[in-house]
Amino acid sequence: MAVGESIQEARTFVEESYTELQRVTWPDQDQLRNATIVVVVFTIAISLIIWLMDSVVRVIVEQIMGIFGA
Repeated sequence: MAVGESIQEARTFVEESYTELQRVTWPDQDQLRNATIVVVVFTIAISLIIWLMDSVVRVIVEQIMGIFGA
């Protein structure tokens, strides 16, 4: 592939990307805030679920290890 051809392909890519960005419907402030709140709440919920599962498994493993004297 020649250098000129690479430059033309890059230029075409940038032009098509710019055109595509003009078609995007960007969220307004309220939509952005609501989406952010949903992501934060979901992240906290999943973190709590993982923490709870980890705690339960830790207790179970400690009980099993206690039975075998380890």
